[in-house]
Amino acid sequence: MKRVIPRVTRFLLSNPVFTCVALAACMEIAVVAGFAAFLGKYLEQQFNLTTSSANQLLGMTAIPCACLGIFLGGLLVKKLNLSALGAVRMAMLVNLISTACYVSFLFLGCDTGPVAGVTVAYGNETLRSRQRLEPACISNCNCYTSSVSPVCGSNGITYLSACFAGCTKPNLTSCTCISGNREEAVALPGKCPSPGCQQAFLTFLCVICVCSMIGAMAQTPSVIILIRTVSPELKSYALGVLFLLLRLIGFIPPPLIFGMGIDSTCLLWSRVCGERGACMLYDNVSYRHLYVSIAIVLKTSAFLLYTTTWRCLRRNYRKYIPNGEGYLTPTEMLASSVTLDNLGKELTHEPNSHTQFIYNLEDQSNADNMESVL
Repeated sequence: MKRVIPRVTRFLLSNPVFTCVALAACMEIAVVAGFAAFLGKYLEQQFNLTTSSANQLLGMTAIPCACLGIFLGGLLVKKLNLSALGAVRMAMLVNLISTACYVSFLFLGCDTGPVAGVTVAYGNETLRSRQRLEPACISNCNCYTSSVSPVCGSNGITYLSACFAGCTKPNLTSCTCISGNREEAVALPGKCPSPGCQQAFLTFLCVICVCSMIGAMAQTPSVIILIRTVSPELKSYALGVLFLLLRLIGFIPPPLIFGMGIDSTCLLWSRVCGERGACMLYDNVSYRHLYVSIAIVLKTSAFLLYTTTWRCLRRNYRKYIPNGEGYLTPTEMLASSVTLDNLGKELTHEPNSHTQFIYNLEDQSNADNMESVL
């Protein structure tokens, strides 16, 4: 039994159609695991939303659209009676459309804007490289950088907190860093609004709904192709290998990669007891370009893998699809009564079959005999 599982796994992965479809599914899931994991934070930074508002909007828009896309994908496969080759074409088409939606995200966002002591110097002057927050107006304030609560000055510049704006009163007035005139030296809670940011957010929300729905439509065709490319006795095991690859490749590395990329765009880190803490301010343009570009690279990789699958099937369809055209009914999917447990029992009772099984896997020309052996 210990020798059977590695050889069956190697046999499955030696099938280029199975391997390409499985890796393409991993790339698609990687986009969901990485992009969607930080999407709430992305909305919060790009469009000045609160954390609760960003998560509520995602729950009411992107997630229902993705569920609808999975349903529509399965419905189209059934109604159009798609073969494996047709399912690959459908996966390529929806992947291409969703990638185009991701490209549009590169242009939908808001700039960081002028932030005193970070992107512009106090007095709205050009900030020199590596210049720190040491203006005379807050030299005696002992402002903390462990957390921020931005305020928007009447001069249109964002300050990290009321302390950094030099405000001496709780109602955010008499802010010495904003203006020498006490009547004009006032601030409001929150970052200063960017022009055109509201319109960009509404457009982004519509596009993310369409992108979620169309991207999810590729899931059902991918599973259909994968199931049809293996013999009936190995369908359940093939699905197990697929989900194992999804966990190892699709869910673990992407959040780490996205997180490292996002951290590289940080402009100002908090300081707690002299040690670096969380990021307080990002470069929104770099954040948007890097964050979206990683997703585009993953979607492009999935498209190339789907294209490779399509070329393999087009050249030799019958070699990779042993079940022919037609529908894959639930009865056909569950036709095999062979499990790994009774496979081990059968091989124990019939040692000759075990030897024959191993040699059949090693000989590619006799690999088709594996079904009868099992």
